Amino acid sequence: HVQLVESGGGLVQPGESLRLSCAASGNIFNTYGMGWYRQGPGKEREVVATLDLDGHPSVEDSVRGRFIISRDIAKNTLYLQMYNLKPEDTAVYYCNAAKWDDEIWGQGTQVTVSS
Repeated sequence: HVQLVESGGGLVQPGESLRLSCAASGNIFNTYGMGWYRQGPGKEREVVATLDLDGHPSVEDSVRGRFIISRDIAKNTLYLQMYNLKPEDTAVYYCNAAKWDDEIWGQGTQVTVSS
């Protein structure tokens, strides 16, 4: 079964940048839609950005213009480039792979934005 492993989280100050990575243990981009989700303190998990099978991105309004989702097919890796981070972006960020009969989650990586 394919596994997803996130990395790249950390503690940054407001206005700084981070790039999250999600390494898949197999070639799944041609069968799974991919996405980044986050869950902030005391909040429900929410979608941040998604990438369909054709590589077309969709980004939530709250992060549009600051976050970019992309993938490297050769490396089986999904990325989330985050610019101009804000305290409200503080959350555990999860990588997700989904298709009609299966869904896979990574373990999550913590992003903390604080001065």
